[in-house]
Amino acid sequence: MDVSLILKVAGVGLLVAVAYQVLAKSGREEQAMLVSLAGVVIVLLMLVREIGSLFDTVQTVFGL
Repeated sequence: MDVSLILKVAGVGLLVAVAYQVLAKSGREEQAMLVSLAGVVIVLLMLVREIGSLFDTVQTVFGL
């Protein structure tokens, strides 16, 4: 796993946290929840490739 992936996930988390706080303080809780949900989906999409590579490595190691 590359360090840049960790930094990207941290960056998305930081942006989502700031956007969530701004929207929640202005009384837009529904939009804040959608922003946090979108952040989770974005991070999961970023991690799908890495999880696929992990499964390929496990299959190679165990000869499956």
